Amino acid sequence: MQDSQRHRRLLRQAKLLAKRYHEVTGRPLGVTGEIAEYEAVMLLELDLAPARQSGYDAVRHTPSGPHRLQIKGRRLPNGRTGGRMGRIDRENPDWDGVLLVLLDEGFDAAEIFEADRAAVVEALARPGSKSRTERGALGVSQFKAIARRVWSRE
Repeated sequence: MQDSQRHRRLLRQAKLLAKRYHEVTGRPLGVTGEIAEYEAVMLLELDLAPARQSGYDAVRHTPSGPHRLQIKGRRLPNGRTGGRMGRIDRENPDWDGVLLVLLDEGFDAAEIFEADRAAVVEALARPGSKSRTERGALGVSQFKAIARRVWSRE
């Protein structure tokens, strides 16, 4: 069996387990980020960075060179639209942009948004929110305002 088929099968199993775990406990299993990374890599045809790579999670190869991306995931069940993204590492110089993968209740990608580094750093520097300025966490709606949609299921 090819590696990509194995990855897809494992990803399906992880999604089912995470969904069941949430239904039973009311708590997330903690695999949203990993699922978001694989969804982005498969749907956008990116190369996944090695595990624990500092600064970025995937690479898009372009004619002008590699574009290194941090990938953040957020599960928004039942049509919810809010919440915060995970911490964006703005100090590390080794990234060029951020992808936000929005997952539905079944942990399947619904939309993917992308913002360039300059826009993300500027948004994080705006005064007014401790979680944004100190912890590097943007709200989903804040990120979508500075990003462009690069993939949609619809």
